[in-house]
Amino acid sequence: MDSPTQNTSLQRLQNVEKRIVKVLELAGGVMDELANPAGPRKEFINNHCREFMQSIKDIQVTLRDEIKSACEYRPFEKCDYNSRIANEICLEKLKYILSQLDRMKETTEEYNSEA
Repeated sequence: MDSPTQNTSLQRLQNVEKRIVKVLELAGGVMDELANPAGPRKEFINNHCREFMQSIKDIQVTLRDEIKSACEYRPFEKCDYNSRIANEICLEKLKYILSQLDRMKETTEEYNSEA
C-alpha cells in the first residue's frame, strides 16, 4: 500500500502533467495567433507568453521539489545490503593483497637462497 507521502507526490506530479498540457495549449494558441492572416494581436501574444513563462517556472519549481523529495526518500536505509557488498569487496581486496604478499615472500626466499 502506498504511503500518504507517495500519494501526495503522485498527485503533485499529475497536476504538473495537467499544467504541461495547458502550457502546450498556450503555445499552440500563440502559434495560431501568429499564423492569423489579419496579423497577430500584440496584447494576446504578450498575455499568453507571460502566462506560458510563469507556468514553465511553476512547473520547474514543482519538479525540482519532487526530485529533491525523491532523493531524500530512502526505502532501503535500514538494509544491510550496501554494508555486506562493501565487506565482500574488502574481503576480495584482502585476498588479492595476501596473494601478492605470498608472491613477494616467495621471491625474497628465492633471492636469499641463491645468494
